[in-house]
Amino acid sequence: MPAIGVGDITLHYDESGRGAPVLLLPGSAARGRTWSLHQVPALVGAGYRAITLDNRGVGDSGPAAPGLTVGTLVADTIAMIERVAGGPCRLIGTSMGAYVVQELLLVRPELVSQAVLMAARARPDALSLALAAADRAMAAGKVVVPPECDAVNRALQNLSPRTLEDPETAQDWLDILEMSPTDWTDPAQRAHLDVVVDTDRRPAYRAIRVPTLVLSFADDLIAPEARGRELAATIPDARYVRIADAGHYGYLEQPAAVNDAILGFFTGV
Repeated sequence: MPAIGVGDITLHYDESGRGAPVLLLPGSAARGRTWSLHQVPALVGAGYRAITLDNRGVGDSGPAAPGLTVGTLVADTIAMIERVAGGPCRLIGTSMGAYVVQELLLVRPELVSQAVLMAARARPDALSLALAAADRAMAAGKVVVPPECDAVNRALQNLSPRTLEDPETAQDWLDILEMSPTDWTDPAQRAHLDVVVDTDRRPAYRAIRVPTLVLSFADDLIAPEARGRELAATIPDARYVRIADAGHYGYLEQPAAVNDAILGFFTGV
């Protein structure tokens, strides 16, 4: 994978296609390749240049030191836009990636022509704060969860009941999740647990003027659609789309609906 140096680390990325650049930011501790199965082919097929990033601490990118902040990830994204995309571009982020995009829209809006925020929120609630605290406690205790248990827990948290209703589909997901278990002993994963929306950012986000699509998943337990609708109502003139039968991993569960929403937004449909 190609890479750029940012301070004392390297950021690895991949790119496909030609045309206007689109930079895709994954969720917490996820690889950029999570976009490669569905979103990258759709973007390339529509004539865009898709750029996917391994955030610091993930994949081949440099380490994420303790005390990682959203500001650091915003600075990394700015470096990618300026040095890889070659200037202003479209941004797509999901979950933590959406949080990074939201904050970037405040500090360097001139670098973004359009933004897509998936599984996003503008403020915390009791459950999101409790989940973040629970994950940090697991990491602090270096708890080792059997892969089978970890796979079941993540499936229940991140997938739609509709996905889990089908025995073959559910088993496929469980197999995939079991092969990539949560590793609470990984310092990078621990660092990413601190990058959460822990304050009410609605007052700040009212200043966003970049054309924005907020895309929520109807069965998302981690970033409920109510929080997405609220975020869209906060950002002036934002477009809101709800994807049915999809959980927090909705861009993988319902890729056709997600891709149609993104490409329609990009082209003004």
